[in-house]
Amino acid sequence: MQAHRLPAHHGLLWLLAGFRLFRGNPPLLTALTLGYLFLVIAVNLLPVVGPFLLPLALPALLVVLANGCKAIDRGGGTGAIALTYGIRQRGVELIRLGGLHLLGSILILAIGMAMEGGQVALPGAGQEINEEEMLASMARLFIVALPVITAFWFAPLLTTWDGIAPMKSVFFSFVAAWRNWRAFGVYGLSAAVAAIAVPGLLLIGAGAISKSLLDVMAIVLKMLLMFIVAPTMMASLYVSYQDVFHGQD
Repeated sequence: MQAHRLPAHHGLLWLLAGFRLFRGNPPLLTALTLGYLFLVIAVNLLPVVGPFLLPLALPALLVVLANGCKAIDRGGGTGAIALTYGIRQRGVELIRLGGLHLLGSILILAIGMAMEGGQVALPGAGQEINEEEMLASMARLFIVALPVITAFWFAPLLTTWDGIAPMKSVFFSFVAAWRNWRAFGVYGLSAAVAAIAVPGLLLIGAGAISKSLLDVMAIVLKMLLMFIVAPTMMASLYVSYQDVFHGQD
């Protein structure tokens, strides 16, 4: 499996192509994205077992989303068979991949707790939240999690669509992501601008005009983020896989 080394601007192209896919079938991609997010939250909230089940289920959930993107991209059917393509055939491998994801999540938690002095800093009742400290803690945790994120960015699709064993797919995903660190840097910056910077500036501008406009703008932006930006981000994962592994085939 050969991972192409792409120019930095492809990171922006992934988002633009993700939006193109969204425009191809907004109801389907929005429904898949909201369903994915709902299941992630629901599973994670299960007492005791939820945080352990979620990493096991994530690879299969991501494959369903990617199958929807592929169906839209190729103009084919989007029925249950298309959306679940490869999951039954690669079910055991996806569970193993989920097990590796679980181990990675535990490792991130352990390192994060060690960096924070052996405990997760959660504010108790009546305690004020130190925003600077919280942002710094989140930044440190993101740095710790980055190798795991890159290792599983492409792995579910490599296992399901290309038949690569879970351990090898994790390795190939990690190598492919770091070979294209410039494109991923532009991708992350572009996503931050679209999902954080622009909405933040619009809210600041609206708040400077009037409180009522701020309230209306906050509702509008939440709807846009949920029904347009989030599906576009999900579609961009599929686009990045196609571009890195099959874009020059």
